[in-house]
Amino acid sequence: MPSLILLMKTAALKLVSGGIPPLVNLLEFADPKVQRAAAGALRTLAFKNDENKNQIVECNALPTLILMLRSEDIAIHYEAVAVIGNLVHSSPNIKKEVLLAGALQPVIGLLSSCCSESQREAALLLGQFAATDSDCKVHIVQRGAVQPLIEMLQSPDVQLQEMSAFALGRLAQDTHNQAGIAHNGGLVPLLKLLDSKNGSLQHNVAFALYGLADNEDNVSDFIRVDGVQRLQEGEFIVQATKDCVAKTLKRLEEKIHGRVLKHLLYLMRVSEKGLQRRVALAFAHLCSADDQRGIFIEHHGLELLIGLLGSSGSKQQLDGAVALCKLANKASTLSPVDAAPPSPTPQVYLGEKFVNNPTLSDVTFLVEGKRFYAHRICLLASSDAFRAMFDGGYREKDAKDIEIPNIRWEIFELMMRFIYTGSIEISLDIAQDLLRVADQYLLEGLKRLCEYTIAKDISLENVSSMYELSEAFNAISLRHSCILFILEQFDKLIAMPGHSLLIQYIIPEIRNYFIQVLTKTNSRKIRL
Repeated sequence: MPSLILLMKTAALKLVSGGIPPLVNLLEFADPKVQRAAAGALRTLAFKNDENKNQIVECNALPTLILMLRSEDIAIHYEAVAVIGNLVHSSPNIKKEVLLAGALQPVIGLLSSCCSESQREAALLLGQFAATDSDCKVHIVQRGAVQPLIEMLQSPDVQLQEMSAFALGRLAQDTHNQAGIAHNGGLVPLLKLLDSKNGSLQHNVAFALYGLADNEDNVSDFIRVDGVQRLQEGEFIVQATKDCVAKTLKRLEEKIHGRVLKHLLYLMRVSEKGLQRRVALAFAHLCSADDQRGIFIEHHGLELLIGLLGSSGSKQQLDGAVALCKLANKASTLSPVDAAPPSPTPQVYLGEKFVNNPTLSDVTFLVEGKRFYAHRICLLASSDAFRAMFDGGYREKDAKDIEIPNIRWEIFELMMRFIYTGSIEISLDIAQDLLRVADQYLLEGLKRLCEYTIAKDISLENVSSMYELSEAFNAISLRHSCILFILEQFDKLIAMPGHSLLIQYIIPEIRNYFIQVLTKTNSRKIRL
């Protein structure tokens, strides 16, 4: 008998016209070995050969092959499902004939086979059945395919995982199936397989998750099982998978409104602390800018994120920092300073030609032993400090020459140039000295220009001292720039000695910063 089987396989590989009918007849041969050999030969002939496929179907092989799917002999049903798989591949018309012949239920039955090869071929075949026909997708689910496919995701066999993810991905493109797959426990194993190092498996999983994200009923489930962060933090092998994951996150983002938004707010209010925080994290990444104030101020989502920053676990701290950074970047008024701000109050300037000009000068400053000619009217209009100097009870009120100690000529001259013109170029090497002087003389416009210049130089090494500088001179813009830098570079900062103390120290200011900005936004009130 072995020699007969070998001859059959050899003949099939070297097939001449008229060889398929006898092979089809041998499918009903009494000896199982002959059946397996005949099916194996037909599988080879059907592989990417449309002429052979059509001839096999015309020879009425389908009824026998479908009966073989129900065989208790592992080798027989494996060969049979493999033949049908090759017949169906890229052949829509044959797929219809296979389904009409009753193949669907026995193929689904093979998902629970003890033969992993049959399971794999059955999952692949179901994915092919579900490729375009929406009704077929629904029928596959109705007939019980989802649960065994989900169980196959948890198999140690990578090929089984890949084919089950492939089938579920095709099924999940139908709206009636999406909630059912998630409800039956499909989300968790799919999300776990995002960590696979197999590019094909990873992509099949990503495609399945993309389908599941299209159903509003699945959004809260994604968040419950930490799916949003898994999608964001995954390391994806091929660009197509990265694109698919990005589209999945976009789909989830588009669902955060109406009843989904209200349900998530409910979970953020009444659930256990871990889920509350996961919801707040998801909101930071996915919610509309219009809903930020409602979510994070009115419904206290901000406190959950701040709580993560204050936790003892570095992973939780990093999650909180990343979410706050995202929240900041999504709000238009939360962006880091990207342009020098204008003076906070309208001013009338004398102009460049009157800077240190004795013409009409009525006051002289002595700086480092040199005279600087100025005009009281210009100084009075510039700040409360000069108004107090000349209108109050200070000795400078009537003095002709006023000595200015502890300020370098270069710094004083730049300050006066700003007073007379409203704008100056500030180099980094003098920005801090000029900030101190601007704060001393209550020149808010100059102060903000200095903060803008200094903020460009914030680094991992100096952010702590920069924050101290912002506190020393109440430099609010610089302080905000430090906060944003700390959130953006949190993963690097947390590993540096001493910076964990800085982070804990500034948490109250981070809270104040977000309350201030989110309260000022024109976002809508959320009605529950």
